[in-house]
Amino acid sequence: MFLYQLLSLFYVASEKEEDSKYDLSLYKRGDLLEVPRTLFTHFGIYLGDNRVAHLIPDILPVLSKDTSAIAKVVTNNRLLLGAIAKVASVRVDSVEDFAYGSVILVNHMDKVCSQPPLDGDEVARRAQKFLGSVTYSLLWYNCEHYVMYCRYGMAISYQTYQFCRAVRKIVCSRTSASLTALCGVGVTLCAGCLTPLTLVPTLLVSFTIWMAA
Repeated sequence: MFLYQLLSLFYVASEKEEDSKYDLSLYKRGDLLEVPRTLFTHFGIYLGDNRVAHLIPDILPVLSKDTSAIAKVVTNNRLLLGAIAKVASVRVDSVEDFAYGSVILVNHMDKVCSQPPLDGDEVARRAQKFLGSVTYSLLWYNCEHYVMYCRYGMAISYQTYQFCRAVRKIVCSRTSASLTALCGVGVTLCAGCLTPLTLVPTLLVSFTIWMAA
């Protein structure tokens, strides 16, 4: 009996330690939470009671109808494949599942956005309004567009802006122009032939247009 009680206390202590990985007292309803994830930063809106609403790509709903499996934390593989397939939804997860082990920044965008944030309850109301499947675009409607609209009333993405600036610099550089010209000459010389010189640029341009659409 004593051993059972001791094990029970150990289990409860372990559970509390696991639950306390993120201090929920640091977050208020309507806060914008931000975490680094894979190749980009992921965003969500804190609803209170250990709940975060966030827009996240996920391939699993296309492959399975198992709601219990879909409700589990979205892994990086599910996320990346969902982004490519443009399948996403606004869902509610716990803070721990949302963060996926990363450090959480709170309202960091307040320093960047010129628009003052809305009232916390209004932010949370907007965030919950869009729960369910949404049209996803890596450049034109991603998780950052979603939270920026909810908190500031502006559906913008600084990540997209910075990405487009970087691409513009690369495309407009002299080196890139020279390489493009050389590729053009190569394609002209190899017209009608399926070679890496013609296949790679074709696939790359097609993939870029698909993700930007």
